[in-house]
This record gives sequence, C-alpha cells and structure tokens, in this order.
Amino acid sequence: MTNNVVNGVNVDQLVQTVNLIKDKPDIAKFTFRAKNEWINGGHSKTTIGGFYGAGQEDSSRKEPFVLEGDEPSILLGENHGPNAVEAVLYALASCLAVGFVYNATAKGIKVESLEFNLEGDLDLHGFLGLSETIRPGYQNIKVNYKVKADASREKLEELCEYVQKTSPVLDIIKNPVSVSINLQ
Repeated sequence: MTNNVVNGVNVDQLVQTVNLIKDKPDIAKFTFRAKNEWINGGHSKTTIGGFYGAGQEDSSRKEPFVLEGDEPSILLGENHGPNAVEAVLYALASCLAVGFVYNATAKGIKVESLEFNLEGDLDLHGFLGLSETIRPGYQNIKVNYKVKADASREKLEELCEYVQKTSPVLDIIKNPVSVSINLQ
C-alpha cells in the first residue's frame, strides 16, 4: 500500500488525526515541557524531551533535543547560541511553516518552496530597567514570506490568513498567556 504523501505529509494520517480529534476532543490536549540549566554568563541550555499528548505520555523521542542559548558579544555573551528573543522568531517561523504546509496539504496544494524572513524590533531600555514605559519585549515583528506552489496568489493569501488564525505561536505572541513562576 502506497502512502498518500503531499509536501512530505501523510494525507491519510492527517485526515485520520483530524477525524479522531473530532470524535474524541480530549485527545487534543497536550502538555509540552522544557528544562533549562544556566551554564555561565548569558549561556544556558534547554533540554526538551517527552511530552503528554493524545491521552498519554509520549516516548517516541529516542534522545532529547538540546538547544543552546546565549547572547551576542555586544550583549556580553559568547555566541554559544541564539538569544531568547531570536528563539522566539525561530519558534514563530517554524510554527507558521508547519501550519502553512499542513494546511496546504489538506487543501491539495503542492508547495515547491516556502521561505519566511522575520525581523523583531526591541528597545533595551525596557530589559535593562531604564524605562517604565518601554516594554522589555518586541515592539513589533515583521514577517515576510515567499511561496512557490500550484495555487493562485489569492488562494495562497487565503491560506496564509487561515494559518495566522490557527498558529499556536502567533497566538502566544499576540495574546496574553497566564504564566506562573515559582521559586522551589
């Protein structure tokens, strides 16, 4: 039996997953985890391994992912990895890309190439505590994308609009999220 694969996505499995979630809404609840350890200066590492999803603990990952974080030298770091706000751009780009490709696949659109270019503007006055009025995070993020696919520009723009409505990371960035921080 040959799998129905479009854009590297198994279409049959995608449809089965969506239908299963429609039938059993509780399996749509996931809990992702990350553990961060400081190394030195601005350098830390984050380990991402198991997670809870589809009603059970997932153990499909043979090894955890380890992501290095640091600051550029101009911000007193040693460039062991991207800084946290750069990682936010990575997370947004990755989320938009998977959303675009999965939804294109569901609509029967074959994507030949897809590229996102992101820029985030940040003013250090907030981060450094030098201003009460300037937020410490991004003031704005610009996303430009290029796509080559077998669909009209209008269809691709509609797809991009839909992806923006359903992107978890874009939602996290645009809307407040309850965060609790506790010293153990």
